[in-house]
Amino acid sequence: NVGDVAGMGADLFSSFVGSIIASSVLGEDQHGLKGIALPFWISMAGIICAIIGILTIRTKEGASQGELLNILRRGMFISAILEIGCMAIVIYVLDLRWELFCCLVIGISAGIGISIWSEYFTSSAYPPTQRIANSGIFGPGNVVIEGISVGSYSTIGPVLIIASVIIAVRALSHSAFGIALASTGMLSTLGITLATDAYGPVADNAGGIAEMAHMPPHVRQNTDVLDALGNTTAATGKGFAVGSAVLTAVSLLTTYTNRVGISDSLDPINNKFFIPGVLVGAMLPYAFAALTMGAVSTAAGAVVVEVRRQLNVIPGLREGKEGAMADHTACVSMVTGAALYMMVPPAGLVILSPLIFGIGLGPEMLAGVLLGAIASGFVLGGMMNAAGGAWDNAKKMNELGGQKGSFKHKSTVVGDTVGDPFKDTSGPAINIQIKLMSYISVVLVPVFKQQVDFWWVALIIIGVVILATPIYLSVCPPGLKAEDRIAVFEAKGSESNTKYTPVATKEEGNGKEVELANGNETV
Repeated sequence: NVGDVAGMGADLFSSFVGSIIASSVLGEDQHGLKGIALPFWISMAGIICAIIGILTIRTKEGASQGELLNILRRGMFISAILEIGCMAIVIYVLDLRWELFCCLVIGISAGIGISIWSEYFTSSAYPPTQRIANSGIFGPGNVVIEGISVGSYSTIGPVLIIASVIIAVRALSHSAFGIALASTGMLSTLGITLATDAYGPVADNAGGIAEMAHMPPHVRQNTDVLDALGNTTAATGKGFAVGSAVLTAVSLLTTYTNRVGISDSLDPINNKFFIPGVLVGAMLPYAFAALTMGAVSTAAGAVVVEVRRQLNVIPGLREGKEGAMADHTACVSMVTGAALYMMVPPAGLVILSPLIFGIGLGPEMLAGVLLGAIASGFVLGGMMNAAGGAWDNAKKMNELGGQKGSFKHKSTVVGDTVGDPFKDTSGPAINIQIKLMSYISVVLVPVFKQQVDFWWVALIIIGVVILATPIYLSVCPPGLKAEDRIAVFEAKGSESNTKYTPVATKEEGNGKEVELANGNETV
């Protein structure tokens, strides 16, 4: 939860800064110093309006989740209305065209629209999440299928909203400056959006503290209601983050094509590099998601092994005897180390992609890669965020309905287990991927301008990267290898009274899977 707040804060902050930079660069070309000042003044006013909106949020005891959602929504609307007034004042003072004001208003309206759409698909007050919760009666498979269906449906609204925004602001401003301003307008009241997003992990941690401290049941019930609301606000924030990331990335892509000098000469259909670049770029978010999801699976498996080892090694821990303490530090250290180690390939993918394609295959190829990554990452990230939030709230819905421990509830727990890496790892990280690739491309424009047609060198580098990735992943730290996990169970019999004996062996390729049993459990 702490990482969720920090990661989402860093993601939205980078979008905030990126939109201001893109607006300033493009604004200077058309409006001089006034174009530079406009995004900064709008953002400054947005901070004040967000603070006022936060101060208006008040509630009473016993409020339902629907009432709590309306209260949070009211604070968001108040901030947006005040910000629109400030936008009008800034445009008037700087003596700029009112079409630019319309671009800002369209941006902030799009942000609210995406937030409301995300809320519908992730809140337990609406049919999509209720369908997932009810499908638990048929088993975990149906829960997973229904969740993916809901997540896929949820992409329709944001995509159409962002597409409409781009068409409208281009028509109003007659340039890419309108897109950058729309992104700035959407993020202008970031303060209240980020506050509602951070509320979710805070409520979740409060529930965890109540449970670990063995507080009265009514305390946990109250925190569960707040946690369910927090899942919705977190999903809403993530949907907002995806939309803002796309507008920011499109603004940066336009800045890149202008600075590298291909905005007028690029022929998307007949250029031999652009369409292949789009195809490669569309693949990159999926490769990135595969690496991050695999990292979660590996780290989680290592923790399961460590927990089982401690249950069998530490006397009295399995029985819950007083004084028997688990070694929490070992698990935290293992997860932290695995996270840092397993993030090297995804980070390398994001950083090296613009370098390889931009230097090796040219600026046209890189423009296609960026466009493909933006389009593909937008849809994939939105689907993952919404599906993960809906799975989580479906589980909470069954718990609050008094069905905790039932088959229906256990099925939704499986869905939530799948949803956590969806909404907390891969989904939000894709936003950062598409923005970071755009940042690197804009910064290295002078290098790409001097590109020489050494396409065969780029293909060799790509081949080396493809071969090096599985080799790197096979060299795992201690505790993450399959043979280390088996050794833990083989050795723990000598450290406790539990004896495990092999009951089955299965060989696959170069690996070996051993099934161990002690009469009570099989691992």
